[in-house]
Parts: sequence; C-alpha cells; structure tokens
Amino acid sequence: MFDRSVSRRSVLISSILAGGSFPLIVRPTIAQTPAAVTQESITIDTSIAPTTLDPALARSVFDWSIIHSMYDSILDLSDSGELLPLATESFSQVDDRTFEVVLRNGMSYHDGSPVRAEAIARAVSYVQASDGPAARNFGAIERVDVIDDLTAHIVTAEPAPWLPSQLAVWLVLYPEGAETSFETQPIGSGPFKFVSADPGLSIELERNDDYFAGSPKGVAIANRATYRFVAETSTRIADLSTGVANIVDGIGQDQAAAVADAGGEMVEAPVLGISFLRMVNDTPALEDPRVRQAINHAIDVEAIAQGLVSPQSHRTASIFPDARSIGFDPDLPPMRFDSDLARALLADAGVEDGLDLRLEFTGGGTDDVVQAFAGYLAEVGINLSIETTELTAFNGSWQDPGSADLRFVTWRPVYDPHTLLSLMFASSGPLSRFADDEADNLIATAAREPDPDIRSAVYRDLGRRFQESPPAVFLWNLTAAYGVRDLEGGWSPRSDEYVIPTRRSSSV
Repeated sequence: MFDRSVSRRSVLISSILAGGSFPLIVRPTIAQTPAAVTQESITIDTSIAPTTLDPALARSVFDWSIIHSMYDSILDLSDSGELLPLATESFSQVDDRTFEVVLRNGMSYHDGSPVRAEAIARAVSYVQASDGPAARNFGAIERVDVIDDLTAHIVTAEPAPWLPSQLAVWLVLYPEGAETSFETQPIGSGPFKFVSADPGLSIELERNDDYFAGSPKGVAIANRATYRFVAETSTRIADLSTGVANIVDGIGQDQAAAVADAGGEMVEAPVLGISFLRMVNDTPALEDPRVRQAINHAIDVEAIAQGLVSPQSHRTASIFPDARSIGFDPDLPPMRFDSDLARALLADAGVEDGLDLRLEFTGGGTDDVVQAFAGYLAEVGINLSIETTELTAFNGSWQDPGSADLRFVTWRPVYDPHTLLSLMFASSGPLSRFADDEADNLIATAAREPDPDIRSAVYRDLGRRFQESPPAVFLWNLTAAYGVRDLEGGWSPRSDEYVIPTRRSSSV
C-alpha cells in the first residue's frame, strides 16, 4: 500500500505588510492521526550511505532521510511548499528582523529530557560554528533571545525572509551535550530513535512511542526500521523480490517491469526540486555567455527528460521548477532546442574549431543521461569528456579550479531559492564558480526584500537574467521513483525526497 492522497494541511500565511503586520504566521491545526502501527519491522534500501549524522554538516537526502527520522526541526515544508509547524505551536514574524517561536508543550527527547526553548539557541550556535553548508546563511542570525521555557525570538541582523525555509532543514532540536554524540548515539525528539549503526552498511532505528499525535511527518509505519545501503540497483530490486527490503529507492523508468516481477509496486512521487548542469564562467572556454547559451540550445532536454527520466519530467526555464517555488514565471519559456542557433552562437563567440569540455557527475543510474548530453553537444562541435566522481569527493571540490567545467546536479527542495542561489550562483557563494554583477544584485535584493510579491518579481527578473547569462543548463523538475512491497499500513513519500518511514492521513 502507498498513500497517494493529495491535500493541504491548513496554514495561515498572511501577506499584509501595512499597519505593523508582518508576512509570516504559521499555526497548527488539529490533524487526524493515522491508524496505529501494525507492522513489526521494515527495511529500506537506499543507493548511497549517509556521509554524516551531524545535522549541521548534512548535504544530501541520504543524510537528511535518517537525520529527520530521528530529529524534529521547528518547521517542516509541505508537499505544496508551505511552511508547517513541527516542534512548534506557532511560528510568526513580529517585525522585519524577528521571528517568534513557540514550542509545543510536553515534548521530550529520546532520553526523556524535556524540549525547551534554549535548544533553539543551542542549535543556531552549533550550525553557525560548523563547517556545514548552512553556516554562512545562519550567520544572518544576530542572536536568539530565550523568552521562557517554550518561547524564543530569532533576531536577524537585517531582514531575512528566506530564513524559515532554511530553519526547516538545518535547525533540529537536541538536548544539551548531544553534540558530542551525533555520529555514535544521536538523540532527538523525532518519530524514531537511534538503535545502532554499522557504518557504511546499515542503521537501525526504533519507533518513538512518545512522539506527538498530529505531526506533519505522520506516524511510524513500523516498530523498527532498518536502512541498508546498497549501491547496485539490481541488488536493491533483488532485495525487494526476496522480501529483504520493503522500500528501495533510485528506481528508473526502465526498471518498472523488474519491480513488478519482484512482487513490488513502483511508486513515483513529484519532488519540489530541479536537475541542472552547472556551468562555470571563470575559465576562458565558458567566459562568454554566448557559449553557455549555445550549450543550452544544443541539448534536446525535453527529449531526454521524457525518454530517459520520467513522463512527469519536463524542461524548466530556470531554477524554479513549478508554481510552488517562489519566483516561478509561467510566462518564461525554457530555452529551446535549436542546433543551428547553437552553432551560430558558437561562431559569434569565435568558437568555430570545436571545444573540449569536461562533465562531472556522481553516477547513480544517470550514465545514459550524461551520454545523451555528450551526443547532442558533439553535434555542434563540443567534445564532452565524462568523469564519474564519488559523492564525498564531488561535494568537496565545488570551487576547485581544476574540477570539471560542467557538473550534473540535483537540488531539492526549491520552495525558497535563497539557499541554492547564495551557495552556488552568487559570486561570493562557497560552492560558486560563477560571477555576474546583475545576477548578484538581484540575488542580494531578493534576500533583503520582506514583501513576498516584490521578492517574487525580483526572482522572475533573475530567471530572465539566467537565460541571458546562463550559470547552468536548467534541465527538468524532479520526481522520485521507489519500489515498495509488504507495507501493511502504507507509506507517504515526501516532496523533499527524504525517505522517512512514516505515514500521514493525507499528504501535507
């Protein structure tokens, strides 16, 4: 069974800015609790092992799947891109620099200690002092004022309307002193407790019997959940066939028949994210925007998306995958496939004798896709050499001047694009090898703008600028495909692609 229902949990987001009111108020509603767990244990095969269980250092869905199974943040994001209260009774903006957090009363950590507001200050300080991907953006937080046991104010140095979406990912709550045992004995307040780990092979969790009813994460689907890390797709499907695994990730369209033969069901869920080829512009080969435009026009992205990725995937115009994403512009068409135009742009840029470029990716079932990129580029005189890199090395070399000109990247969620923009596309970003003065100005303007309508308009301008001076080939919206079997009560996949073993009464 798989929960396919799609509805929204009611959240009030006010956009009235006059008369002292501010745009963000998130309050809980009474949610129906799904039926009690009936299954004793499940096993989840994921294609890649987490690189860390430290919440501040997490970078991938493989990290976050396990971290967000064990910990709760103060906020969650719904499948429709709305902010939901998680460990909070309410989350509101009291002025343009202050967010008020009121925690749920009666929550406790897995060690039995109560969840208190000082945990918010503790978590913010830890992220700020870390070498993790959110440290720079958490630097916008000037201080956390603890008002009482359940209330805190997060105060920023300047308006930071993008901050709540970052808090949902990286601000998880944990008891005092737990920082020393993130990797060995993590303690959170989430739906599952840590039991044991066999590094690189498996992690075992057990249900938190004290988890609160009405959580937007839902309820645990089993008393015990084991994550196994199985690189080969054929092995994951074999595990499904023999009943070793109940959920397997990373299933391609061409493997649907194999999943069915294994007695499973293929489940495809939309993900609020995008795939793109990041292009640098700090090398002579890609410095001219006409060359980067030519690469966009040279690849038949729609054909690759439909033929090799998913019938639900379509070419995107920019970094905003659909209307759930702030800044999505329905009037901006994607850059069209046009080989003749690509050749003309290359000629105008003085590239008439061919061009040699390198593309780097992390594997994981996308070999046919990158080979398709190479084939299309070869038609316009661009020779693309392909390099497969292990994930840890890939994530450690974003700004290495010797790394490849193009990188095949996926990013989720992209409800609020600030994280992606500030890390990868702003010239000062810690993952960036791209500089464009107009884009920098638009990114900085949107980061400070409290009015959501104005901010969205700035991002629409940025989308147009990214077609004039492309930092990437923007490819397609993401979907996630899983094989599932023998799940007695059902399971709810998420739009952020975290694989959390929970079930909701309805999608939120």
